Amino acid sequence: MTHNINRHQDAPANLYEQDYYIWLKQTALSLRKREFDQLDMENLIEEIEDIGRNEKRAIESNQRVLLLHLLKWKYQPQQRSGSWRGSIAEHRIRIRKALQDSPSLKNYLSEAFAETYQDAITIARQATGLEPETFPTSCEWALQQVLDEAWLPD
Repeated sequence: MTHNINRHQDAPANLYEQDYYIWLKQTALSLRKREFDQLDMENLIEEIEDIGRNEKRAIESNQRVLLLHLLKWKYQPQQRSGSWRGSIAEHRIRIRKALQDSPSLKNYLSEAFAETYQDAITIARQATGLEPETFPTSCEWALQQVLDEAWLPD
């Protein structure tokens, strides 16, 4: 089924609520044609702000999973696996690629590091069953170490 995106041009704000995908297509078309008077500016601004928040959440999520697996690697050496090593590599790659696309997120990554580490400890406690005092209250590794593709904690 094909959608005629032109049929909704007179009500962009309503279209945002009725059919988000068509709203996106119409917005892109209006931008390409430089028909700025056709834009649903309020929702467009909100969407752009959401994209920025989503980028921050994604890099924070990758950092949290990376830290979680590094903690498990260090504090459960008898259970080390290729799966953990693979997850560590995957999340380092995701972070590296996110920073290539948006270098300014490196500042956010640094700012969120301590909080993300605390979240990783919370998850690690639940996942491993280890005593809370097993894990240092602040991260013993530098961000650069954590992101170094050749490094694993002993």
